Amino acid sequence: MKISFPQFAGALVVASGVASATMMATAGAADGITVYNAQHESLTQAWADGFTKETGIKVTIRNGKDMEFANQIVQEGAASPADVFLTENSPAMALVDNASLFAPLNADILAQVPENYRPANGQWIGIAARSTVFAYDKNKLSEDKLPKSLVDLEDESWKGRWGAAPAGADFQAIVSALLELKGEKVTADWLKAMKENAKPFKGNSIAMKGVNTGEVDGAVIYHYYYYGDQAKTGENSKNVALHYFKNEDPGAFVSISGGGVLASSKKKDQAQAFLKWVTGKGGQAVLRDGNSFEYAVGEGEASNPALVPLADLKAPKVEPSKLNSKKVTDLMTAAGLL
Repeated sequence: MKISFPQFAGALVVASGVASATMMATAGAADGITVYNAQHESLTQAWADGFTKETGIKVTIRNGKDMEFANQIVQEGAASPADVFLTENSPAMALVDNASLFAPLNADILAQVPENYRPANGQWIGIAARSTVFAYDKNKLSEDKLPKSLVDLEDESWKGRWGAAPAGADFQAIVSALLELKGEKVTADWLKAMKENAKPFKGNSIAMKGVNTGEVDGAVIYHYYYYGDQAKTGENSKNVALHYFKNEDPGAFVSISGGGVLASSKKKDQAQAFLKWVTGKGGQAVLRDGNSFEYAVGEGEASNPALVPLADLKAPKVEPSKLNSKKVTDLMTAAGLL
């Protein structure tokens, strides 16, 4: 078959373009990023899969816990092999940020999330959110018998009737908000009363199960444990309802899951691209359409329709960078909770 030079040149250009695109995708997959992940494993895996499918950039996930990873990053410093850090709650992000170990995020990433769901300094960003709730036994308690404020649980009338998981990062983030909103004395007094009044559980789901079986009348947890159980069999939440404190009460605290690019990363462009995808339409759609039941925080992005809208929670305003995990653990240790 005879091919004219213009046709041949055109074919060569197309072939070169395809080869270049293939090489870029292959290079992106080989030269991927490492994520220290303290978010739920299935959620982060869904984010990673969606990002890799769209960009060709490989994501290696190392799973762990909020404060364990935060302290590890501080110890590793400039030698950290991680490119991105994701957390369930923001105090761990604040710890790394205070050590000046995050790289500033690009303006186009910050623009995707409203100011109230990210720190003012722009060093990291909110990627999802969860609301504090009081899960209660709906067969025992009517609405008029519920605490009007989180602080009300220090009253002797609640002795032995409520629970929480004090050792977990979830609960410690809630205490961090109480500390920021009400100060050290109120927080210390509340924790002291909690030691006397509350039953400790080893996790939020176990605390909710304790409510469901009548072990306690109520428990302070995050909302998504209830919704996740309801979406499955509902066997651990069939007797449970959720009370939202609202009114900017400390008990209405909305905790931000965070994401940041480490200053030590050798692949900052790829790391920034990952966070842009997570906070953009693709990543926030994973929250809307998936089964994590965490809130989407992207500008104009919808959350799972089963959830009470974020705007209706009337949460208190808390600057996430001010949440002090060390002070909280000191106070909880002094109260005998840790």
